Amino acid sequence: MKMTKHRFTASILCMAANNISLAHEAADPLISMVSINQLEQRLNHDAQSNDRDISNWNAEVWLGKNLDKLWLKTEGEFVDGQREESELQVLYSRAIAPYWDLQTGWRGDFNPEQNQHWFAVGLQGLAPYFFEIDSALFFGKGGQTALRIDAEYELMFTQKLILSPELETTLYSRNAPKYEQGSGLAKIDAGLRLRYEIRREFAPYIGINWSKKYGNTADLSRADGGDIEALQWVAGIRAWF
Repeated sequence: MKMTKHRFTASILCMAANNISLAHEAADPLISMVSINQLEQRLNHDAQSNDRDISNWNAEVWLGKNLDKLWLKTEGEFVDGQREESELQVLYSRAIAPYWDLQTGWRGDFNPEQNQHWFAVGLQGLAPYFFEIDSALFFGKGGQTALRIDAEYELMFTQKLILSPELETTLYSRNAPKYEQGSGLAKIDAGLRLRYEIRREFAPYIGINWSKKYGNTADLSRADGGDIEALQWVAGIRAWF
């Protein structure tokens, strides 16, 4: 799933604040932002699965000064009114270069069967050609390590109509059947969302989301009766303040 882990406007604000700080260390106000990247309903493309009520969220909150911030990142999914999976990250973020932040902290995965906790180290920022990158290494119990890379781009058709493709890849260092995690490439998520900004701070959107599990992760999920691949239509809202 996912975020974050978005957020072209938030990135621009962070960049502006960081640049101001580098030039004027004395001007260092306390600033904050709440960004709801995804709050959506999903409809499976497979007609046999359309009876399920699926909702998804992805949001971020940060608070701090120009160079140092506290970040909260959360994402998750409800199926038929029951929480299927959720994630929370609490991170300390430090600007290390124009457009780039180093982040470190804690990540918790909360599922109906098992919870999992990680130590997180990540790099978030704006790559050349305005690709938003959120990459992180996660170190878990028993020597398990995960790598997640998320990339997003925004294509502006007009000042209000914006297309956002997004790609997220997850890999694990070893097999962890307890959590349905297999070594190697585990999952790819890809989305395409078209939003209309009624205001800069508020935009409804429609789109499509595709996800697929691979390798040992797919085998573990299949053995447990889980889905390996899903194609879903989405509709939701995006907001920030």
